[in-house]
Amino acid sequence: MSNKKGLFIVLVIYTICYIFRILEYFILRTDKTFFGEAFIHKILGIIVLYIVAKSMSFNCENIGFTRRKAIFYLGQGLLFGIFIYIISYGIEILINILHGQFKSLEFYVSTYSVEGNIGKQTAIIFFLICILGNIINVIMEEGIFRGLFQKLFEQKYNFLLSAILSSLLFGFWHVVAPLRSYYDGTISFEEMFINIIILVVTSTLVGFKFSMMTKLTGNLYMSMGDHFVNNTIINVLHIVSKDGSIDKLLVMRISIAQTLSFLIVLIYFILSKNECS
Repeated sequence: MSNKKGLFIVLVIYTICYIFRILEYFILRTDKTFFGEAFIHKILGIIVLYIVAKSMSFNCENIGFTRRKAIFYLGQGLLFGIFIYIISYGIEILINILHGQFKSLEFYVSTYSVEGNIGKQTAIIFFLICILGNIINVIMEEGIFRGLFQKLFEQKYNFLLSAILSSLLFGFWHVVAPLRSYYDGTISFEEMFINIIILVVTSTLVGFKFSMMTKLTGNLYMSMGDHFVNNTIINVLHIVSKDGSIDKLLVMRISIAQTLSFLIVLIYFILSKNECS
C-alpha cells in the first residue's frame, strides 16, 4: 500500500466516524435519554474498524488486540488509572476540607457534559449501562486511534510524529460536545471557544499518553484499562460540598489526574528508550 493511500484511508475513516458522532450528538442525542451514553456511533465505529481491518488483511494482533498477556496489561491500566484518581480525589478532598466545604463522597451514575455532571441514578441498571458504554467506548477509540490510525501513520512516519498526528485527531474528536451546547444555547460563544481549546489540548495529551502506553506494551490493553477508568470514575464517584454543590472542582480533578498520569508515562517512556539505546 502506498503512503498516500494509507493517509487517505485515515482521513476517510475519521470523516465517516465523525459524521456518525455528529448525527448522534445533534439528532439522536442518546446521551440525553435513558441510556445516558452516546454509544451508537461507537458501535458503528467498531464495525467500521472491523470492515477496514479485514479489507486491509489486518488481524487483531496487527492493530494491538493481541492475546498475549491481555488480562495482565488490562489490569495494569485499570490499577494505574485508579492509583492516579486516588491522588486526584485526595487532593480535591483536602482542598475542600481546608476551606471547610467537604461533606461526603457519593456513589451514583451521572452523565458528564461541558456544563458539569448531570443526573443522579442509583439503580444497578444504570451502573451496568455506564460500564458497558465505556467498554464500547474504549474498544472503539483505542482500536481506531491507537490501533489502526497509528499503524497506518507509521507506514510513512516515525512513532513520534505518528503519535502526534493520531493524538491531534483524537483531540478534535472531542469538540462535538461544546459545539452542541453552544447550538442549544446553554453556553456562550466564548465559553464554547474556551471549552474547545481545553478539550483539544487535554485530549491530545491524553491521546499521546495512550500512544506511549501502546508502544511500551505492544498492545492496546493498558491504554484501554486506563481510558476506561478515566471515563468511568468521574461519572460514578462524586464529591459533595457543604453548600450543596456536587463536583465543584471537577475540572481541577481531571486536570490533576491527566497531568500527573501523562508525566509519569512520559518519564517512564523516556527512561525505557534510554535503556534500550
